[in-house]
Amino acid sequence: MNNKKTNTSTPSKGIYLLPNLLTTAGLFSGFFAIVSSMNGHFISAAVAIFIAMIFDGLDGRVARMTNTQSEFGAEYDSMADMVSFGIAPGLVAYNWALSSYGKFGWLAAFVFVACAALRLARFNTQVGIADARFFQGLASPAAAAVIASLVWVGAEYQINGQDYGIVVGIITMLAGLLMVSNFRYNSFKEVDWKGKVNFFVVLLIVLAFVIIASSPENVLLIVFGFYACSGPFTTIRSVNKLKLEDVVGDDKDEDFNTVDNSKDK
Repeated sequence: MNNKKTNTSTPSKGIYLLPNLLTTAGLFSGFFAIVSSMNGHFISAAVAIFIAMIFDGLDGRVARMTNTQSEFGAEYDSMADMVSFGIAPGLVAYNWALSSYGKFGWLAAFVFVACAALRLARFNTQVGIADARFFQGLASPAAAAVIASLVWVGAEYQINGQDYGIVVGIITMLAGLLMVSNFRYNSFKEVDWKGKVNFFVVLLIVLAFVIIASSPENVLLIVFGFYACSGPFTTIRSVNKLKLEDVVGDDKDEDFNTVDNSKDK
């Protein structure tokens, strides 16, 4: 009787190194921001949040470029985002300006953290369903950038944040509420980054880098501040008639004047 050995291939277990390494770097940056703010190093804390944004933008793109997407990577990225763009900005704002305001201070920070968690949970449930051209609500990295740039500007100009805790608390809560709103924000995903551009555009890009490098904290605060305000403007301009569900609650896409890009005439 002949015994035949059959080779059965089993899927290899493990996680992809490169994209998850970038996610870990972003997570470390968020944790470093928390520790820095606890030690009073608010500029370092703000910069760490922006560095986390860079790693957050890289890990997904690297995973797609190297075909190393995985469910583990998606879940890990979401958890890292919660730390870097939810807990870290809330605690940085609290340590810089809200710690002396009692319940108002920690509640303002908690509103931001809770809204970031809700924003990430809603985003995860809408992957592949929502209109890719827009974000529903302010993206958590952009909301974190508003808080981080505000703290960076204040620390750079040696402003005592505790003197302006009420204002900072209101801004922190508004940034959080914008995340869970139905206001539509341009995702810029329709931009053709691989296409050719005019030489003048390259000069403008160089000029933009020079301006940012000359005063990064001020430029970033202006850019992300305007972006945070663009959502309500874009939504009001896009709807036929502004309703409550256009601001909060269940979003109804039929209320928006969307364009069907699949029909090229």
